[in-house]
Amino acid sequence: MTDRVRISFSPNDREVRVPSGVSVFDAASWHGIAIDSTCGGHGTCRKCKVRIDGPVDVSTSDPRAFSPDELDAGWRLACLAKASADLAVEVPPLVTRPKAATVGVGRQVILRPAVQKRCVTLSEPSLADQQSDVERLVAALDDLELTVDLRVVRNLPKALRDNDFTVTAVVVDDRLVDVEPGDTSEQRYGIAFDLGTTTVVATLLDLSTGTPAAVRSMLNRQQPFGADVITRISATMLDPEAMGRLTAAAHQTLATLAGEVCEEAGVDPLRVYEVALAGNATMTQLALGIDPEPLGVAPFVMATRTLPRILAADLGVPVHPGAPAYTFPALGAYVGGDIVSGMLASGMDRDKRLRLFVDVGTNCEIVLGDGQRLLATAAPAGPAFEGAAIRCGMRAAEGAIEVVKIDQEDVRLQVIGDVEPAGLCGSGLVDAVAELVAIGLLDASGRLMAVDAAQEKFPKLAGRLREVNGERVFMLHEPDIYLSQRDVRELQFAKAAIATGWRLLVEELGVAEGDIQQVLLAGSFGSYLSPANAVRIGLVPDISVLRIVSAGNVAGEGAKMTLLSMRERAGAAALLREVRYVELSDRPDFNDRFIEQLSFPG
Repeated sequence: MTDRVRISFSPNDREVRVPSGVSVFDAASWHGIAIDSTCGGHGTCRKCKVRIDGPVDVSTSDPRAFSPDELDAGWRLACLAKASADLAVEVPPLVTRPKAATVGVGRQVILRPAVQKRCVTLSEPSLADQQSDVERLVAALDDLELTVDLRVVRNLPKALRDNDFTVTAVVVDDRLVDVEPGDTSEQRYGIAFDLGTTTVVATLLDLSTGTPAAVRSMLNRQQPFGADVITRISATMLDPEAMGRLTAAAHQTLATLAGEVCEEAGVDPLRVYEVALAGNATMTQLALGIDPEPLGVAPFVMATRTLPRILAADLGVPVHPGAPAYTFPALGAYVGGDIVSGMLASGMDRDKRLRLFVDVGTNCEIVLGDGQRLLATAAPAGPAFEGAAIRCGMRAAEGAIEVVKIDQEDVRLQVIGDVEPAGLCGSGLVDAVAELVAIGLLDASGRLMAVDAAQEKFPKLAGRLREVNGERVFMLHEPDIYLSQRDVRELQFAKAAIATGWRLLVEELGVAEGDIQQVLLAGSFGSYLSPANAVRIGLVPDISVLRIVSAGNVAGEGAKMTLLSMRERAGAAALLREVRYVELSDRPDFNDRFIEQLSFPG
């Protein structure tokens, strides 16, 4: 029998028993205790910092993450700390509300939701009129061709007789999903979800008026399994039980947000009759319990591009039991429903201008089109923009440096929450690199200037150039927040992948870079990225910053549009036929083109 040890976690006040030799990170993950991580517990991100009271060896990576005093105090990386005896583990609080874009660029739509409510007063039956209750109700709705749910049959007899035969029929698409006593026709709601890999946003919509009633966002509870879709897919391949836990984490996230928006607006969740979900292929399949492994290995195949009819309950969302869930179709394994939703919201198939749509993230989706022709692709940017794989990186939460200004005299920082800096998020990383390139402390190859040269050319800044663990760094904030040479390389790899992607689409469409009339930067990261600095590092085409638009949460906007208008759902389906997907991974020239884009523009 395997020896078992006890681990008590605080401040959760949870005690668990696990087999001896299991990592502290896995022990926490198995029992639903979230420890910060972006690599999924593989020892590379150095984010899973915990303080342990008990005998735990110091791993080879721990000294790179902690000072000698911190190591003496018991600080360890949870994924590398093996529990071979009883332990007490202190887990720092996890940021569950990162800064996120909750609105974005959208279009006006004709209000025609799938959810209809009709208040009807029926004639009472008699010996001369023995129509069934359902037949009587359906006859009163003779302009609709309806399929009747069992719930209606169960509820209708009592609802009619307790309310003088006046009821409200609840219809979604062509299904009669419920009857409610009296007149509740003005009470109909839907929830639009943007199910992101990092952040999930929920918007409660009043379907009678088309207006948002509440909006909330939070960190995706799948976060302990890794920062990107690849690490989450890998988790399901390495551990047979991970799939169930990932699905449960997605359901918990969606359920929490649904409860929060309903509570904020004072709306009974049973008055929510439909939800819409925009998510990438991996997030959508995980939320529905569909094995994502084929998405992570060549030839990268989805289970289905369009899902069959599903209910909100299939996503773990506690609203009306008969509420369906509209899910966006996907173009491919790495250009999923969230991008189709974003294209719908931004009118990529309607605007005749040549426009470039870029959703910057770990997996960067790119669309180029002129209203007649639409090309899409995905570029493996990596987690740098999320603050992962960055020495002092963190998510865009309180304490994160989000804006950096550098001149020959000084460094000025803007920090989320106006508190003491705790780390560097993606927009701050781009700013820091772009500013150093602009003044010349970083050359076009991405190499930091030598200290002696900096002392001659930038005497006020030269003191910020130092070495940490044998690596050259530029100190942003004393005593320990800096930009390292490796951080610059991570950003170069990310921006080169993206720049290669859109340049190949430009060639494929047979146009020139200078022909691009607008760039849309989508997603939360795109909302806070400086357009000027995006141009400066070569992330986007060199066009006027006035033509670079922070499009915000366009995936969420598209989800809202499909709740408000049946016509927009037809538009989303049409995009599958209109957009041509371009696969980059099998292009023989991709690596050479990628290397060409590593340098910063001169």
